[in-house]
Amino acid sequence: MDMDLILDLTGNFIYGMMAAVALYGTYTLIMLQRQVGSKRFSNHAQAEQFLDGLRESLEAQKFEEVADQCDTPPFWSKAVPQLILVALANRNQQMTKLRRTIGEHFEREILADLEYRMSWVNTVVKTAPMLGLLGTVTGMILAFGKIASAASQGGLKPEQLAGDISFALFTTALGLMIAVPLVIGGAFIQVRIGKMQDQVQQYLGVFLEDLENASGKAGRR
Repeated sequence: MDMDLILDLTGNFIYGMMAAVALYGTYTLIMLQRQVGSKRFSNHAQAEQFLDGLRESLEAQKFEEVADQCDTPPFWSKAVPQLILVALANRNQQMTKLRRTIGEHFEREILADLEYRMSWVNTVVKTAPMLGLLGTVTGMILAFGKIASAASQGGLKPEQLAGDISFALFTTALGLMIAVPLVIGGAFIQVRIGKMQDQVQQYLGVFLEDLENASGKAGRR
């Protein structure tokens, strides 16, 4: 098969794969950003307002009303209201066991999905430079192939190798251009996930204290 035809076929394949992984990595980052944003309260005031509303219902022992507040927009998609529903469903457990139950649900139902998506971002980060390396190796193989075939034909002009070497270097650069922004974006998402975990711990702790106080008052009646 003609070397130029091999270069064209290989180049089209590598460029197509790079475009695919770049698009998928970008899409996954955007979805992660939106998903983490939907799980967090937009600000402290919103969280305080939400918890104050629950506190009034808890003091009145209106647990169904608490559940309704957690299961309505704009709170139903957020992590804290979802975990509060778990706490209400298991409120007869001892507090230590209840905290463990909530923690397991948080890990399994919320964090696991985010980590799964992040694993795909990390896969793209690793794949893009590898595709670039494949292009580099392919370009150099083709270049050396031309040198070998030209040796028996009286020599080779430098411009005949320019296309192969340019392809080899460009694919490497393109792989890095895809990977570097995704690494930065992935680190940004990890920071947001960490902040979400801190927020969940803080606000869920406040609710559990209110729940414990409400249960204690009910027990003394």
